[in-house]
Amino acid sequence: ETDLDRGITPNLNGLAERGVRAEGLVPPFPTKTFPSHYTMVTGLVPDRHGIVSNTMYDPVFDARFSMSKRDEVQNGRWYGGEPVWVTAERAGRPTAPLFWPGSEAEIDGVRPSHWLPFDVRMPYRARVQWVLERLDLPEAERPAFLTLYFAGTDHAGHETGPDSEETLTAISRADAAIGRLLEGLETRGLLDGTNVVVVSDHGMISTSPDRVIFLDDYVDLRSARAVDWTPVLALWPREEDLAQVYEDLRDAHPNMSVYLRDSIPARFDFGRHRRVPPILGLADPGWSITSHEFFERWKELASGGSHGYDHEVRDMQGIFVAAGPTFRKGARVPAFRNVDVYSLLMAALGLPAAPSDGDLSRVRGMLVE
Repeated sequence: ETDLDRGITPNLNGLAERGVRAEGLVPPFPTKTFPSHYTMVTGLVPDRHGIVSNTMYDPVFDARFSMSKRDEVQNGRWYGGEPVWVTAERAGRPTAPLFWPGSEAEIDGVRPSHWLPFDVRMPYRARVQWVLERLDLPEAERPAFLTLYFAGTDHAGHETGPDSEETLTAISRADAAIGRLLEGLETRGLLDGTNVVVVSDHGMISTSPDRVIFLDDYVDLRSARAVDWTPVLALWPREEDLAQVYEDLRDAHPNMSVYLRDSIPARFDFGRHRRVPPILGLADPGWSITSHEFFERWKELASGGSHGYDHEVRDMQGIFVAAGPTFRKGARVPAFRNVDVYSLLMAALGLPAAPSDGDLSRVRGMLVE
């Protein structure tokens, strides 16, 4: 069962009936917001586009990236690959990616024609209105590619878990916003000619204070700088401490796998980029990695939900629904990798895709002949 089967998403279900619905959308590893979103618009896995986590360190820049560091989020040096909007703008087609990770930065010298700095407080209604107003522009100036982002389901899932009343309410709110968008397209006579694609970047799994791994039980945190914590642990020890820290952690906890950068399992497609840490830890689904000090201050963080886990875990999958002139009507397809979403977007836009890790042949069955 997915969120679309809970009976609380009438607009999404209606969209699926006149288009394509996938059984699931498999995110890349790690199953985090920024890496997954940026994969969908570049067709590259995080290991290639360089957004390897929401929080990461670059040894060449000697700088740290995190979602709260606004100057870095808006700095194009972090973003590899060529996102959809860059290709479209170069082809003379305006774009308006609202709140999509990467859209606030100048990438390869190109910015979207329309964008806003991320503002979590901007009401859903205002976000939808912003997109619809861009579509009211004269045809020559009207954007060919627009995005919306609703974070409420993620916030509720983190705070209260994936099956809570709060999360169900957040799902309903997002569905209502999609309904307003579809209504706005219909009022403007644009619905039948517009491809609408709805995705989520990852799933969510319940966590518990009973499933916590305390890193400081096994290693001196002064000898191993933790850049990212849970459920994907990113450790950057000093060169001289690397072997010892790895030895101390390798078999430290039965619910945490620990890898050196060059020994990360191949199926993660992760470990070549310089931003991947020298030591990577991965908690089992539903487990959290923290320190005693942090846990005492923020106990509630371990009793909601989390994501970032192994991308092959079913509960880490997102949703995919698409309808419009490019997509088949009433089709249900198996789960597929979100790295292939890029190929679908470029096909819908009629633009040449950049070299990518995606493969249109894997998803061509969703498209009308």
